[in-house]
Amino acid sequence: MADYRQMWNDLGMDMENHDALCQVLPTAVGDVFLTQENRPKAMDFWDLVISEVHGIRPAELIEEQKKGRKVFGTFCVYVPDEVVIAADGIVTGLCGGSQFWVPDGEKVLPKSTCPLVKASVGARLGRTCPFFRIADMYVGETTCDGKKKAYEILSEDVPMYVMDVPQMKREKDILKWKDEIAQFARKVEEFTGNEITSEKLAKAIHIINEKRKAMQRVYDCRKSKCLPISGRDTLLMTQISFFDDPERCAQMCNRLADELEERIQNGVSVVSQDTKRILVTGTPLAVPNWKLHNLIETSGAAVVCEEMCTGTRYFENLVDETQTTLDGQFMALSERYMKTNCACFTPNTGRIDDILRLAEEYKVDGVIDCSLKFCCLYDTEKYSVSRALKKAGIPCLSLETDYDDADAGQLRTRIGAFIEMLS
Repeated sequence: MADYRQMWNDLGMDMENHDALCQVLPTAVGDVFLTQENRPKAMDFWDLVISEVHGIRPAELIEEQKKGRKVFGTFCVYVPDEVVIAADGIVTGLCGGSQFWVPDGEKVLPKSTCPLVKASVGARLGRTCPFFRIADMYVGETTCDGKKKAYEILSEDVPMYVMDVPQMKREKDILKWKDEIAQFARKVEEFTGNEITSEKLAKAIHIINEKRKAMQRVYDCRKSKCLPISGRDTLLMTQISFFDDPERCAQMCNRLADELEERIQNGVSVVSQDTKRILVTGTPLAVPNWKLHNLIETSGAAVVCEEMCTGTRYFENLVDETQTTLDGQFMALSERYMKTNCACFTPNTGRIDDILRLAEEYKVDGVIDCSLKFCCLYDTEKYSVSRALKKAGIPCLSLETDYDDADAGQLRTRIGAFIEMLS
């Protein structure tokens, strides 16, 4: 690993605690990813990125800031990256997937808050995430009550912009979201000093659409009976895509898809043909939360699809590229993003439809619906999900967990029994 200590020190990070985090991560990466056999060669890119996740990309962001560009840190797939890119801004995800950050979050948040929210706040307040230190502005949204209140804390020393996501999907809600996007665009213009034109937004829409298409190619390969990549590796690709430059992300995903398609043609699979195929749904899995996938795939099954924000919701559905005015483009963005079936919506039957559709497309043997503790929205939807899957004759296992490994043994037992039942 390159030496990034001076950069971290300049960012005002807690060097002692960050060193402790850096000592744990390589072991986790080795245990979860590098122990796998017959991995695609193209995974070498994501292996490099995750091995230096707090170094390579942060260093690039800082260099771009020196050129006058602004970095926007986001928490949710509902924030339209296209708007930021059209103003020559940069979008990055933010830390929030590790138990390491939870204690610092609990200093200001109730223990009964979702671990993802506590970890995000803890990563910022504990000064152990470079992305939180680098971002010039945080962009939140109203998809979760826990996050809404956390934004009030995070806004105390960094500019915070919150987009008001409608809670229903009526025609007037799509129009409301269009207005929210237009208002966000004005804020981004003001903050960056760069005008957003229809030409610039058209280019940005194309860039993000190409990224979505590339990620879809990788996922399409997982539909094959000859499974060319593990769920763990695909999850890593998806998690890193929230942080990476979108054009490079598309290039690397297409490179991986090329190899996967060739592996399918040559009959190269990462698992035996009789391995049970699992679709995972529920609360998003922020990097470095690989716990569930690792348990499933070391218990004899394979994860072939994720119906979640760190999965199909992130890249499915393209933005209409035929619009030539800003008003038309904002409407096209609204229509695309409102197809994302977050559990914040009521009713949210679209998510049930997606799970049933994906279960068929990816030829799954069973579904594991897992929510993080205190994630009320996804926990409540378990009832609707399990009922729909039962009616469709698809086995379903409902789980609840957090970032701590204390329940790993119990989860492994339940997952193992579920896989055995599928046989």
